[in-house]
Amino acid sequence: MPRKSKVTATWIRVMYIFILFLVFVIARLSGEKIVEGPEREIVAEDSQAISHDLAVHFIDVGQADCILVTIKDAAMLIDAGNNEDSQLVVDYIKGRGITTLDYVIATHPHEDHIGGMDAVINGFEVKNIIMPRAESTTKTFEDVLEAISNKGLKITPAVPGTEYSLGEAKFTILAPNSEAYEDTNDYSVVIKLQYGATSFLFTGDAGFESENEMLEKGYDLRADLLKVAHHGSKYSTSMKFLEAVQPKIAVISVGEDNDYGHPAPETIQRLRQAGAKIYRTDESGTIIATSDGKAIEMLNP
Repeated sequence: MPRKSKVTATWIRVMYIFILFLVFVIARLSGEKIVEGPEREIVAEDSQAISHDLAVHFIDVGQADCILVTIKDAAMLIDAGNNEDSQLVVDYIKGRGITTLDYVIATHPHEDHIGGMDAVINGFEVKNIIMPRAESTTKTFEDVLEAISNKGLKITPAVPGTEYSLGEAKFTILAPNSEAYEDTNDYSVVIKLQYGATSFLFTGDAGFESENEMLEKGYDLRADLLKVAHHGSKYSTSMKFLEAVQPKIAVISVGEDNDYGHPAPETIQRLRQAGAKIYRTDESGTIIATSDGKAIEMLNP
């Protein structure tokens, strides 16, 4: 009898170690971790295991831009897709239980960035609206101005160097840096969001001219995650700009089989050369990045 008990106990220990090994393997396969020093940790894991304070939602609005940033009880919307995306954007925000937007930012007056903005302004309590000093004669732009007026709101001009608080996070306006541009895209409001040791750079449709101005101003452009400008156009995201940003993650908001050929092969090549891991809404749908102030986690598509 004593010998039999000893064999049984040994077998139980072997099975226990085997089970622990299986758990470890499964945990390793469920996610991916990239470490670049104590403040450059990027993690991609299954959403079930994620605990976070800040979330950045790159909403899939096809060949357009719409980004929702939430941090506990605070929320900010950057752009709002095309006109046809109005209900989708409103429903997505409401689906997160949000009734108030602390900031609504229209990066520039192109329809694929402000199309759903009037519906958002009409559908939520909006505390602040930030826009560049750029105008348009389109009905889409007029609809946004009318919604702002009807709500009794005032537009806050985008002034580079201005810092704002968003809950426990903060963001700084980095562009536009000139009064006038030939290309409306260069009026794009560029924002750097900082939360703890993690940072995000949102670039609208800013082109080479705006990028060069930010570089000349000597702004701190370094960011863990870059929202690639202008849907990955070849006229944005220069190598010199990427060298300053040093992104570990690049997110491209772009429509599937779009007529513009976005993202451009040249831009993809530059991003790869910079060492950034690329996420695209045309391939993954809505993309969500989260941060606990120490690391960024990308939810699996």
